[in-house]
Amino acid sequence: MLRSRRHFLTVLGGLGLARLVRGSTSDVTGNSEIDLPFANGQRRRVTNFPQKGAMILQRTRPPLLETPFNVFDHGVFTPNDRFYVRWHLANIPTVVDPTAFRLKIHGHVTRPLALTLNDLVRNFEPIEFAAVNQCSGNSRGFFEPRVAGGQWANGAMGNALWRGVTVKALLERAGVKAGALQVRFNGLDQGILPQTPDFMKSLGVDHSLDGEVMIAYAMNGVQLPLLNGYPLRLVVPGWYATYWVKMLDDIEVLDQPDDNFWMTRAYLIPDTPFADVVPGQQGVKTVPINRMLPRSFFTNLADSATVKVGEVTQVRGIAFGGDTGVARVLFSPDSGGRWQEAQLGQDHGKYSFRTWKISFRPAARGRQILMVKAVNLSGATQPDHPNWNGAGFMRNVIESVAVQAV
Repeated sequence: MLRSRRHFLTVLGGLGLARLVRGSTSDVTGNSEIDLPFANGQRRRVTNFPQKGAMILQRTRPPLLETPFNVFDHGVFTPNDRFYVRWHLANIPTVVDPTAFRLKIHGHVTRPLALTLNDLVRNFEPIEFAAVNQCSGNSRGFFEPRVAGGQWANGAMGNALWRGVTVKALLERAGVKAGALQVRFNGLDQGILPQTPDFMKSLGVDHSLDGEVMIAYAMNGVQLPLLNGYPLRLVVPGWYATYWVKMLDDIEVLDQPDDNFWMTRAYLIPDTPFADVVPGQQGVKTVPINRMLPRSFFTNLADSATVKVGEVTQVRGIAFGGDTGVARVLFSPDSGGRWQEAQLGQDHGKYSFRTWKISFRPAARGRQILMVKAVNLSGATQPDHPNWNGAGFMRNVIESVAVQAV
């Protein structure tokens, strides 16, 4: 999708962000209303965030923008201008000078580095793969009982073709010293107050050196949008997006466990299957959130859709396997009484969305519950009942829609 390194460098070095930012996120005005399918689900659909089309506004500062779900019915890759946005800290640079930018690699290494964008594109072998980026709080609005946090529907996710360089290549260039334990990643965003903890995330050294963790400079064939992390972002395939640090400018190799706020106090989950607990349950061991779970969705049918008795309706959707590929997608036309295997679309890699479709012919009038579940290559699948935890993380359940046969 990228035409050449020379072409990409021309775009990267000549465009900058000053020309891309038209207006600020402080003057957002809604141009339509939308109702998400849960309590207090009224939102505005907005169009005046930089480099973004119509998005569902969850919060202005820091920006939280949700992808309208019908976008996922139009293809396996989520367009950059419709790709969801989630930031933790409110002070986000609106201009990054690509000629002055440096990616620093330091800490427990033998050769500290300060790399330009040109260095990354010209001097390292590029890698490219598809991967789902999903907020750990995706679908939080459906939790019952309700929990605090951004009340997303199912659109805090997206799938893109990412291009960049492996963290492994950079760490090998820097020379990781013996005794290194973790690698910490930091970006350009900052808190409003001095005491706000800097947003930093860490991965184990072995994970960082596995050849899959990427520093991306391109997304779906062009440079990253500002709100999705320009000029660089970390890509951690198969893991929740809290680790996918945006506007990445600092990599530090640590010789002791990272004790920063965002690793030891935030983004902790119950150490139970599906991170599931009973509301009010106490004394549960917690661990940092990590690998994603398999999920599947309907994309062309929603609750209250009508279908015709005796006529074939093509039902379609998307699925992903979490931390591995999709093995099967199963469809039920009768509330889980019978399950049929759906036809899978093209395989774009084990971390990508995969489309699915199946024919459905209702035999009688009335309300019918259709269900779908994905099974990944490790045998994991979606649970029969939704999980629950107090942070609203990792929502997962067999998805269903109620259609009316007429």
